[in-house]
Amino acid sequence: MNLDYVEAIHLTQQIGVSLRALGALSVEVSVAPPFLDFRSVSSVIEADKLAISLCAQHVNHRSNGAHTGEVSISMLRRFGTKYVLVGHSERRANYAMTDEVVAQTAARCAEESLIPVICIGEPQEVRSVGRQVEFLQQQISAALEGFPVTGEFVVAYEPVWAIGSGQAATPDVVCETVSLIQKHVEGLGFLDKTFLYGGSVAAENAESLLVDGVVNGFLVGGASLRSDAFLEIVSAVERCYGSSSKRKV
Repeated sequence: MNLDYVEAIHLTQQIGVSLRALGALSVEVSVAPPFLDFRSVSSVIEADKLAISLCAQHVNHRSNGAHTGEVSISMLRRFGTKYVLVGHSERRANYAMTDEVVAQTAARCAEESLIPVICIGEPQEVRSVGRQVEFLQQQISAALEGFPVTGEFVVAYEPVWAIGSGQAATPDVVCETVSLIQKHVEGLGFLDKTFLYGGSVAAENAESLLVDGVVNGFLVGGASLRSDAFLEIVSAVERCYGSSSKRKV
């Protein structure tokens, strides 16, 4: 819940100018503005022909009806939305988004040709007792219940204890954890998927989090509110992966 529509326009324009200055990139860049900023941001992207895709922060799995304050998939599709965050830790913790609703939302996105970015992550109390693997496997298994095997999705690992704390997970922890998540997803029959890391990602640590080649890109939080910091992260992904087939930020 950051930036009004005027601020969002300025930030999108700044990102667009910086992306052009970087030249041709193999990195896919997406922005996830608040819903009140959606029209303004999409208009800038379209008018300036920016190489940026739109991501929604949330969507309701129902088609329409008496669901005050919610947004439907059909509304998002009008803007050319490509991605939707599904099950972000704040939606789970603060707005009672259960595993069942996450699964319903992800499946509906697939039906409507939107790509869900399925967010999973353990709180500190789970990691402190060594139950993070079991916890994460349960989250992703539940999220993919009923999801079409041929459907497209992205997994974003965002440890709750790292979000907004300024303390990102170490590269070793990220590599080990994302590798285990990837193996579990493959074991469920879903192959060749994209895996992102989110949680206090910054220009200073981005490259170190990519060195093992397990993470394909980032779900960026606070650093995305500054065009210079965001573009440094984009550049880090580009340097690490170059012409690789999967990299996102």
